[in-house]
Amino acid sequence: MYITFCTSHVVSMKSVKFSKEIGRGNVNIAVWFSHNRSLLTFVVTEMGTLSYELLLRYLTLCVMGGHDSEVFDVYDIMRTSFPSLETGASTLFIKSFCRTERWREALVILQELKKVITPSPRNYGDIISAAVQHSDLNTAWLLYDELIEKGLSPHAETWEVLFNKVKGTEAKEEGEKIRSPQKQRLLGILHYMRENQIYPPKNLAESIKTWFESLEDQKWEGRWTTISPKGECHCCRSKLESIQLTDEEYQQLKDKVMVNVIQGRDVFNKTTPEELEKFKAFVKRKPAFDVVVDGLNVANINKDKSKLSETLLAVVSELVLRGQTVLVLGRKHMLRPTRSWDGNNMKSLQQKAHCFFTENISEDDPFLLYAALHSGNHCRFVSRDLMRDHKACLPDGATKRLFFKWQRGHQLVVDSYIAPGRKVCFQERGSLRGSWHIPYDDSEDRSTYEVPQKWLCLTSQH
Repeated sequence: MYITFCTSHVVSMKSVKFSKEIGRGNVNIAVWFSHNRSLLTFVVTEMGTLSYELLLRYLTLCVMGGHDSEVFDVYDIMRTSFPSLETGASTLFIKSFCRTERWREALVILQELKKVITPSPRNYGDIISAAVQHSDLNTAWLLYDELIEKGLSPHAETWEVLFNKVKGTEAKEEGEKIRSPQKQRLLGILHYMRENQIYPPKNLAESIKTWFESLEDQKWEGRWTTISPKGECHCCRSKLESIQLTDEEYQQLKDKVMVNVIQGRDVFNKTTPEELEKFKAFVKRKPAFDVVVDGLNVANINKDKSKLSETLLAVVSELVLRGQTVLVLGRKHMLRPTRSWDGNNMKSLQQKAHCFFTENISEDDPFLLYAALHSGNHCRFVSRDLMRDHKACLPDGATKRLFFKWQRGHQLVVDSYIAPGRKVCFQERGSLRGSWHIPYDDSEDRSTYEVPQKWLCLTSQH
């Protein structure tokens, strides 16, 4: 009894001291690792068992010190001795396993963790990094998508690994260049940062610069710069223009489009007064849309005409998965089951999104513009159409420039490569042309509402 009491007391006192020293940052990992390994041996000899708390503290020490082989031993002990792992132990095991060839076992731990809580961005980031390091990009992007879908924000280190290790090569198919899915995924990260006002730290900005300069199909040059008070880059001298319309600009554009495009003299060459009024009443009954999809335009990105409905459904499903309220514009012939338009796919489409099907002779564009502009400045649209005809209908150069500005900020184009099981990617108009200007963080003094003073200027000579 005396030995047991004395042992427990020693363990407790050492645990308390260990916790305090870790909190102060005074732990000498090598010394503590040696002492605690001896302590564990002593406890097992005297008591024949180890408490969960003591194993967890020892596990923390092993992970901090990079003693992954010891972590494997602790993992085996805890798996056989306890019915489950709590979140702290799971996180430590994920971190350690991901540094080794046994990284895939971290996926099992992650699945178990998801049954209890939402894993942290660090949990996902550790496994994403391991997957990339072991050239399993499919697993890496699947986990990345899952992280984003759960409303979590990736850590800068996760993005840095992706930019450092994923290459943006291009493939050729039937003589036509196909955008690399990997390239589009990395550009998607930049769009995510922009939309969420996330400024990369300097080391991540350096990785982004290196990645752009490594693209073989385009000659990119990256330089560090500042922006003048008037919005001019001191390197390339281009003037940075916001693609966000002010409330006044948006209302002005909306009014001009409604008068000159929707109610213009040639609009009834593309529809009928009755159909247009029916559509206006339809839009008025519905909630504001987040995205308007040009159904035929999107479906026809697939050259396999037997998969038109499948392609459209995949795109709409991705948007709905992102929590968007979607309107799909189509033609009535799409509702008639054929080889191109599978009846089950079209039924699923109508369950997922609001749909409006025009007469087969009607054109979609006026309806798309009306729905998007009526829904508000947040609403975007999916189409490959450049809208040149509608731009030409606008009365003056100032309105045409507003339309172009709105189009750049609101138009999404589906990546031309869509396959079963592959995430649908969207490219914004002009997303890899001309130049990028990315503000980056190099100071801890910046207030959260301030834009960083230093920027990365990326220009293409292609």
